[in-house]
Amino acid sequence: MGSMAMLLLVPLLALLLPCFSVASKQTYIVHMKHHDKPSAFATHHDWYSAHLQSLSSSTTSDSLLYSYTTAYHGFAASLDPDQADLLRRFDSVLGVYEDTLYTLHTTRTPEFLGLDSESGLWAGHNTQELDQASHDVVVGVLDTGVWPESKSFDDSGMPEIPSRWRGGCESAPDFSPSLCNKKLIGARSFSKGYRMASGGSYLNKPREKMSPRDRDGHGTHTASTAAGSHVTNASLLGYASGKARGMATHARVAIYKVCWSIGCFGSDILAGIDRAILDGVDVLSLSLGGGSVPYYRDNIAIGAFAAMERGIFVSCSAGNSGPNRASLANEAPWIMTVGAGTLDRDFPAYAILGNKNQFTGVSLYSGQGMGNKPVGLVYSKGSTNSNNMCLPGSLDPEFVRGKVVVCDRGINARVEKGEVVRDAGGVGMILANTLINGEELVADSHLIPAVAVGRKAGDLIREYVRSDPNPTAELRFGGTVLDVRPSPVVAAFSSRGPNLVSPQILKPDVIGPGVNILAAWSEAIGPTGLEKDTRKTQFNILSGTSMSCPHISGLAALLKAAHPDWSPSAIKSALMTTAYTKDNTNSPLRDAAGGGAFSDPWSHGAGHVDPHKALSPGLVYDLSPDDYVAFLCSLDYSTDNVQTIVKRPNVTCSRKFSDPGQLNYPSFSVVFRDKRVVRYTRELTNVGAAGSVYDVTISAPQMVAVTVTPKRLVFKNEGEKQAYTVTFVARKGMPKVARSEFGSIVWSNDEHQVKSPVAFAWTQLVRS
Repeated sequence: MGSMAMLLLVPLLALLLPCFSVASKQTYIVHMKHHDKPSAFATHHDWYSAHLQSLSSSTTSDSLLYSYTTAYHGFAASLDPDQADLLRRFDSVLGVYEDTLYTLHTTRTPEFLGLDSESGLWAGHNTQELDQASHDVVVGVLDTGVWPESKSFDDSGMPEIPSRWRGGCESAPDFSPSLCNKKLIGARSFSKGYRMASGGSYLNKPREKMSPRDRDGHGTHTASTAAGSHVTNASLLGYASGKARGMATHARVAIYKVCWSIGCFGSDILAGIDRAILDGVDVLSLSLGGGSVPYYRDNIAIGAFAAMERGIFVSCSAGNSGPNRASLANEAPWIMTVGAGTLDRDFPAYAILGNKNQFTGVSLYSGQGMGNKPVGLVYSKGSTNSNNMCLPGSLDPEFVRGKVVVCDRGINARVEKGEVVRDAGGVGMILANTLINGEELVADSHLIPAVAVGRKAGDLIREYVRSDPNPTAELRFGGTVLDVRPSPVVAAFSSRGPNLVSPQILKPDVIGPGVNILAAWSEAIGPTGLEKDTRKTQFNILSGTSMSCPHISGLAALLKAAHPDWSPSAIKSALMTTAYTKDNTNSPLRDAAGGGAFSDPWSHGAGHVDPHKALSPGLVYDLSPDDYVAFLCSLDYSTDNVQTIVKRPNVTCSRKFSDPGQLNYPSFSVVFRDKRVVRYTRELTNVGAAGSVYDVTISAPQMVAVTVTPKRLVFKNEGEKQAYTVTFVARKGMPKVARSEFGSIVWSNDEHQVKSPVAFAWTQLVRS
C-alpha cells in the first residue's frame, strides 16, 4: 500500500487510538463509501486492509474476512467493539453492523404443477426448444451445500457448460472438484462468519469440515427441487415412490454453502451472493431468512438488489412463523417471497382408540409397527407443559414404558418428541396439534410408530385419555395416497402478511408446494436429522417454505429459458398474475390454520403458481432498478441508507413516489390510515399478440368503492405499454376496522386473465 494512502488515515487515528482497549472479537460488516477510494490504493481490498491495519498493532490482515465487490460495498472483519467504534468515526465509513444470524426455513410435485408429461408437451407447448434453452440457465442455491453423488445431479445428456460461466468447484478434504459435472457446475463454501461465531477466530480449527459437502440434507433437498435431474424409483423408505425430478430438469446447478450447524451468518450469505453474481447465475434461491428489519439492515435484501440489477431473479422463502400475523421474512419487493401449500398427495395413518373411535392422521414411519394389539395410552398429567410437549428429559419412564404417548405439538422438533418417547420406554406416539397448528398435518419419518393428528382429533383423544379408566390405542399406517381433496391448502406454518417493512407492498407474493415434498438427501445424515437416526436414504420428505421456494426458483429458470429478454420483475409478474386461488374442488383456497376456513392474500399472496399460464401471461407489470430506487426514497430512508442498498454514488432521491404503493407491483396493498382516498397508477406491458384488448373486472368489499380508468386497454403492438389509474375510496360512515378486507383487479380477454390481489387496511401494524 502507498505511503500517501496511509497518510490519509493518520490525522483521524491520532485522535482515536487512545480509546482502544482489548475485548473479545466478533464479526462486523462495514459499509464503505465505495466511490471514495483514494487513487493511491490499487484495489478496494487494499483500502479496506489499510483501515483495519491502522486501528491497532493487533489488527492484522487476517482480520479482513471478506471484501465484497458486487453484493455489498464494504467488507466483513473480525473486530472488538472498540475497534468497531473507531471505524464508525471514519468519513469513508457509512456504517458498521454486527453480523446477523439467519435460519433455514426447513415426486409428485411436477405432476401437481402440470410439468410432467410422457408426450413431451408442456401445456400445449413443444418443450424441446425450452429444454434446449434451459441448458443455458444456471440456478444458484445458497444453503447447506450438496451431496454431489446424488442421482439428482446426474449429467447424462447434458451439453457442454456455457462458455460464459465463471464459476467453479472448490477442493476440500471430503469434496473433490471432479465430483462436479455438466449438471452440478459450481460448488463453493463460505464459512468465515460461522467460524468467527463458533470459535472466536476463523483461523481456529472448525467443528465441521469447511467444504461444499452437505452434511445437513437441506441444501441437497432444495437444489434438487429447483433443478434436479429425472430419477426413477425414488422414495423415502417406500413412501412417495415414483419419479423424482426438479422443476427445471435441464438447467444447471451451482451451490454456495453459507449455512452451517448453528445457522447462516449474514457475512457468509453476502459473500455467497457476491460470488454467485460474479460466477454468472441467472436465478438465486435462498430458503432462509431472518426477522423483519429495514431493508438497509437486511443482508439478503441488500445482496438481492445487486443481483436484480444484473438481471438475476431472486426467490426466497417467506418463513415458517405462521399462522401468526405479520410474521414474514424477505419482504423486499425485488425478492419473490414464497409461502407454502399442500400437494394432492398424503401419507395417511390411523389412531384407533379403545372406545372404537378411529382418527386419521399422517406418518412416514417405515418400521415394523406395533402389531394389531392395543396398548395402553397415556397423556402426561404433569404440572408443566414440558411433560405434555414431550421435551427432552420430561417423561417419567415408569409412566410411559410400554405405552403409546400423546404429545402436544410445539416448541421442540416433531421427530425429537418421538425420540424422547422411545428413550423413556414408550412404544408409540400420537402427535396432537394444538390451536396454533389447527388441522395442518405434516408427515415425518419417525423413529417409533407415530401418527400426527389435527387439533380437533387431538382434543378428542386427550379427553378420552383423561376420562377413560383404561385408555388404549392402536396405530396403523396407510402408505401413500394420491388425488387428495381439497388441495392445495395453505400450510399453517407458512408466514403471513401484512408486510411490516413496507405495508404498501403485499406479501407473500405466491405460494408453491411446501408440505411433504420428496427430493434428494444427504447420505451423511438420517432422514430425521437426529444423531441417533442411523438410517440412510437417497431421498427424503420435508416440509417448510424452504421447500416451496426452490419450486418457484426452478419455474423462474424455465421462464428465463423461454423468455431470455424478460427482466426479473417481468418473470415475477408472470408467476403472480397467473396464479390460481381455487383448489381442486373449485372452492376458494383454504387455510390449514383456520380449520378449513378460506385463505386470503396475506396468507397465499396472489395465489398458487401455475407454470403453464405463467409461460404466456399476456401482460406483465415490469420494473427497472430506477423504479426500486424511487420506491426506497419514498420510505423516507436517509441517503446513506438508500445507498447501502442501491450502491450508487450519487443517489439524491430527486425522483420518489408520493406513496410507496405507487411502485408498479403486480398486487396492491391499500392502507387508508387517515386518508379516505388512495390512488395508484400502474403500467402494463403487452407480451402477447399485437392487437390485444383487455377489459377490467373489479372485486371489492362493501366498505370500499373502487374505480379504474380506463376500463379497457388496447395494445396495438407487442411490447407496447399502457397505463391505468385505480382509485380506492373508503366509504363515509364506515368504522375504521382493525381487520383487513380483500378484493382483486383483473384484466382479461378470451386468452388471458391478468389478476392482481388487493388488500385493504384502515390501520397499520408497526414493527415491535
